[in-house]
Amino acid sequence: MTGLNTILIVVGLFLLGGVYSFVKQKMPASLIVLLSFGAVMCLIAGVMRLEVWN
Repeated sequence: MTGLNTILIVVGLFLLGGVYSFVKQKMPASLIVLLSFGAVMCLIAGVMRLEVWN
């Protein structure tokens, strides 16, 4: 596990926390969709960089 995939996974989890917070605050749906898309992309990129796939 390298530094970059750890950072990507942590950023993705941080953004997921932001999605949860925005949903609780009843923010606009387009903003929530955009933030959740970024969170999912960070998590996927971090998981795909793990060495277990090789």
